[in-house]
Amino acid sequence: MLVKDVMTTEIVNISPDNSVRQAARVMLDNHVSGLPVVDDQGHLVGLISEGDLIRRTELGGAAPMVDAAVAAEDRANAYLKRSSWRVGDAMTANPVTIDENLSVARAAALMQERGIKRIPVLRDGALVGIVSRADLLQAILSAKPDETAIGDEAIRRSILVRLGENTGLEALDVSVDVADGIVHLWGNVETADCRRAARILAENVHGVRAVVEHFPDPHPR
Repeated sequence: MLVKDVMTTEIVNISPDNSVRQAARVMLDNHVSGLPVVDDQGHLVGLISEGDLIRRTELGGAAPMVDAAVAAEDRANAYLKRSSWRVGDAMTANPVTIDENLSVARAAALMQERGIKRIPVLRDGALVGIVSRADLLQAILSAKPDETAIGDEAIRRSILVRLGENTGLEALDVSVDVADGIVHLWGNVETADCRRAARILAENVHGVRAVVEHFPDPHPR
């Protein structure tokens, strides 16, 4: 699934020359927690979100204690973000963006890596949408079940492939047998999380009717 398949295309944006109060009003009126900031030529120049506004002086946000290790320019920029009336000063400049033809998995990874909730979507450099965490949740709801594996041997091969895909089970030498859609798992899998991961991995393969674990008892009496 690609970003363009799940992104929101009805974009509410704001100018860097608008006021912070106006940005807050637009967010509230449109029930969004962030807005792309677009200049007069239609170019994306930033993103302003609730996170940019929670330390505002209007909320009683006090200036942090002066740290001599922090450059004067950085302290001045922090002052502008919490005190200036302009969106252009309070926004996050040069935000993370993503191309519409990249995968939803890449969008999710970017959100996790950067600790962000939304990403502007570009087409040939132009803003065409926003993809948010809510859009990714909707993608989970609309995802079609995996229907690739057919027959016991196909199920077995599918499970073996998935065991090597960054599951934490790669080095545990898990063996798999399948009979009439029932999966049997063997191997040196001792921790509860690894056992659960192995079971869920098998259960997620189309055609699996049940999973039987033959792992050693981690707490033998």
